[in-house]
Amino acid sequence: MNKGLTYALLAAITVLPWNATAINRYSFSRLLPKPALSAVAELAEDLLVKSLLEITQGKNQQALATIEQLLRSTPNFKLANLVRGDLLMAQGKHLQAFGSADNNPNEAIKDLQDEARVRIERYLSNANQAKLPNLLLAPNPQQSHVIVVDTDKSRLYLYKNEHENLTYVADYYITVGKNGIDKQTEGDKRTPIGVYFAGKKITRPLADMYGDAAYPLNYPNEWDRLHNRKGSGIWLHGTPSNTYSRAPRASDGCVVLTKPDLNALAPILQTGTTPVIIANNLQWLEANKISTEKQALKEAVDNWLFDWQSQNTSKYLAHYSQDFSSNGINYKQWSDHKTSVQATKAKIDIALSDISMFAYPDTTKKLVVVDFMQDYSSPNLNNKMQKRQYWILENNTWKIIYEGAA
Repeated sequence: MNKGLTYALLAAITVLPWNATAINRYSFSRLLPKPALSAVAELAEDLLVKSLLEITQGKNQQALATIEQLLRSTPNFKLANLVRGDLLMAQGKHLQAFGSADNNPNEAIKDLQDEARVRIERYLSNANQAKLPNLLLAPNPQQSHVIVVDTDKSRLYLYKNEHENLTYVADYYITVGKNGIDKQTEGDKRTPIGVYFAGKKITRPLADMYGDAAYPLNYPNEWDRLHNRKGSGIWLHGTPSNTYSRAPRASDGCVVLTKPDLNALAPILQTGTTPVIIANNLQWLEANKISTEKQALKEAVDNWLFDWQSQNTSKYLAHYSQDFSSNGINYKQWSDHKTSVQATKAKIDIALSDISMFAYPDTTKKLVVVDFMQDYSSPNLNNKMQKRQYWILENNTWKIIYEGAA
């Protein structure tokens, strides 16, 4: 057994809260869930992790056979090629560092070390698939699936929406911006954090760096614009033809998946309305805890609608934050306008349908995005529109801080 290679691959990948001894407590079959991935993607990740675990057990020849099996199906998997190179070098010398004959690996090797780390951490995690990210409150019936991206773990999670119940489908390795998260300006090479919606596949010819497909996200959204965040062109897209997967931080701000993983998502993304929530360091909750929060917010929306329909102006305006804005209109202007409109006490009828609620991944405040179809009828106006509100928790009370067309 070449102990240098074993600990190089696991301890020297980067500093990790586990070691080879800890990994050996797990059987390979225990580590591998069976999500609905494409055959190529599932085989690639399974074999990569299997080879690394075999190395920790001193089974270098088995690991070499495993990695060569992987490369026959996915020859452009750079991390797998690096592991194969280490295994071949280990036959003739004692290695001191993962992916390098010395202790000073270059940036490309460090990128692959990071990829190995996040892929192994995914398999060593005790994530309970029965739990849900704390951001998923209530998609509407038209949203068959919801995507949640955890930038910290380089992972995209897919959930299916059936009869108001969300169930785990699969998760995928992803790449985000070179400079991390919290996009603020054009060209900062950061991935935005927020609630977005994936548009339909871009049909114009794309450069090879985007792979075979790209789906634009609606960055900057309303909350981004309120906070003067700039830039555009944030997509879900694939990898270049000569690359199976990219490093965890390697894009210009987009969320990047392997070609087979993006193809697996294509039937879902082609609707053009799939919610994509991008967060950092996801928190996981039992479904019943999410239901409690969802019910409290639903009551707030119902009360807002009731007070609007009854045209009780003071109660209606009490649902709005003093920091409210809508397309350049502040709270005072909104209040004056609504007071004038409702002074006539004309009979109105309002119906809401296809309501969705998603908690916003903001670390400084508790925020929820609420979307719905609004059907408004009065003696002077009949209007049907898709509407979006942002609700903020102020002094334990939900208030509307933004409202406008979706």
